Amino acid sequence: MSAHAPRSIDEYLKQLRAALEGQDPALIQDALYDAEEYLRAEVAAHPGKSEADVLELIASTYGAPEEVAAAYRDTEAKVRAALKTPLPAAAGASGWKRFFGVYLDPRAYTSVFYMLLALATGILYFTIVVTGLSLSFGFAILIIGIPFFLAFIGITRVIALGEGRLIEAVTGERMPRRPVHPGPPAGWLTRIGEMLRDARTWTTLLYMLLMLPLGIVYFTVTVTGLAVGLAFTSLPLLVLARWLGWDANATVFSDDVHIGGWALSDHSMVSALILGAIGVTVVTLLMHAARAIGRGHAHLAKALLVVPGA
Repeated sequence: MSAHAPRSIDEYLKQLRAALEGQDPALIQDALYDAEEYLRAEVAAHPGKSEADVLELIASTYGAPEEVAAAYRDTEAKVRAALKTPLPAAAGASGWKRFFGVYLDPRAYTSVFYMLLALATGILYFTIVVTGLSLSFGFAILIIGIPFFLAFIGITRVIALGEGRLIEAVTGERMPRRPVHPGPPAGWLTRIGEMLRDARTWTTLLYMLLMLPLGIVYFTVTVTGLAVGLAFTSLPLLVLARWLGWDANATVFSDDVHIGGWALSDHSMVSALILGAIGVTVVTLLMHAARAIGRGHAHLAKALLVVPGA
């Protein structure tokens, strides 16, 4: 081995982290997990050899930290290019084309879906965290307290990994595809100490708690925008249908339809068209807002769910 070759798994991981400096934290987390998982499996498969001997033995098959880092950078670039969402035709335009070009962006629709889903996930996450913390403190004096706390933190990390994959699918923001490796085998008390010292334990819990108020805001904004926008947008069609002989009272409604503060029968086609234009504008603004909120939420999730300084 060369003078700079790592002689332990920890040293190998430090060199790999340094070689990946400047890359996406989610990519670094995945690379560190893969490397540690492979190296510890190899060490376990050669119980008669030291870590330095095993690293030297597999140097030609797994590669040096710099080689592994280069392979991950190349693979990430290819994957990003393959999965990149094509820009809408109006993306480079200006004015009205750019404003209405949001309807050609799939991320706008997936962001609207996420904002509607956020209320349900926020309630679920908040319930899990509050219940888990309460029971952890309650069981602290019992023999089951330690394993319960470990299981609780493990569940939150699995949820965080799943949430990250959902956010990546919705917004395209790179999120971890691997969890953080637990490291070498250790006792329960050691594990507890590591979890308490790990900032990601607390930032993950904070994220899950924040999802409830954020989910309420996201859901309210989306439902209100869709309800108002679609109601106003449909008004010209309803007025036109009334002119063609459709009787709202005799078909669907027990009373006259009220939209925009007036009964349907009070609207002229001019007022209906004006309110319809307002409705289209409201829905379009909602699509823009949803896309921007999705991007902002993805950055928040990365800051709280990905290993700090990975």
